Amino acid sequence: MSQPESDTPFKIEYAQRVNRLPPYLFGRINKMIYDKRVSGDDVIELGMGNPSDPPEDMVIEKLVEAARDPKNHRYSKNNGIANLRREVGAKYFKKYGVNVDPDDEVMVCLGSKEGFSHMCLALMGPGDTAIVPAPYFPVHVYAVALASGNVISLDVTNSDKFLSDIAYTCETLYPKPKLLILCYPHNPSSVVVEQAFFDEVVKLAKKYNLMVISDFAYADVAFDGYKPPSFLASEGAKEVGVEFTTMSKGYNMAGWRVGFCAGNRQMITALGTIKGYYDYGMFQAIQIAAIVALRNTDAAVEEQSRIYQGRRDALCDGLVRLGWEDARPKAGMFVWQPIPEPWRSKMSTMDFAMMLLEKGNVAVSPGSGFGPAGEGFLRMSLVENEERLRQAVRHIKTCLKDESVEASV
Repeated sequence: MSQPESDTPFKIEYAQRVNRLPPYLFGRINKMIYDKRVSGDDVIELGMGNPSDPPEDMVIEKLVEAARDPKNHRYSKNNGIANLRREVGAKYFKKYGVNVDPDDEVMVCLGSKEGFSHMCLALMGPGDTAIVPAPYFPVHVYAVALASGNVISLDVTNSDKFLSDIAYTCETLYPKPKLLILCYPHNPSSVVVEQAFFDEVVKLAKKYNLMVISDFAYADVAFDGYKPPSFLASEGAKEVGVEFTTMSKGYNMAGWRVGFCAGNRQMITALGTIKGYYDYGMFQAIQIAAIVALRNTDAAVEEQSRIYQGRRDALCDGLVRLGWEDARPKAGMFVWQPIPEPWRSKMSTMDFAMMLLEKGNVAVSPGSGFGPAGEGFLRMSLVENEERLRQAVRHIKTCLKDESVEASV
């Protein structure tokens, strides 16, 4: 006999880990970008660090060739094919003097973001705490939250103070933090460090039994002779942590989703355990093309940094002419720009960003989207060419001039 239908609406209940996620602060901006483009407006997109340049021709050609091989369409090993892991090891030795065992100390990831998130799932659980830099790249917080862990964010702008704050937190918090998440060159603030900083991190990690994840996404994009150091190049680093790198930036392979984890073999084993349940590895043709990129395109990666440096100078020179602070970074794909007065005192960072988009057709990321420490700043990406960046500056100038006139009426 059929049961009477209930008048109560069926309820979908999310997992608590999803309910703990903060609101997505870029939603308003993304909707306005979409609406403007639908209506025919030319929006200059400086919000997302989405590389606009293609990989080298030889890399694309190898992808096509490998994709035509029927053997490459089978499931692949979830830790990556051996030759690709060997190339990662070779790059670490050649560039940083670091020896990593490609069999046990390197793993291929579907982009560093996937690897980082699954590493958090492997290491964190209810009651566990991670220290993250503030302002923070959102996944550094969200991945911990999705793993049911807690986050303590510490100001990253002064490196010596950041180290002392880590020590103080470990001394005073109970239970002690379990994980330290680092990101240098830092996204979003573009703060950089030297090798001595990581030497001190290793000492702290050993003293407080603190595992370390270094997010080294911008390893290949640096300016004015600065060379970003690898966490793994500090003595004892492999005893306490791992490092994630990616081919998204310097190699222009963002959509290919090729990342790597290298370092502590026990942490990599834990990551492999999680990945074994979640995926079957990266498309093998992409891995073969990535080998070609790592072996043969060092000069192109260096040239890409010079391209980004030219874009940085075009944007920053223009903003300085408007009277803004010169905030040109030493590395990375972003300018972390303080909002000038009187705007900084007149409105929130989100409102300022919305004004630039609504009236100037320039999309930027409001600093508040990277946590409270980002209030008062804009993150502006360097993915557009130099002429488009100069055009963005002209739009900003007109927008703020018109806004000043309106305010005085």
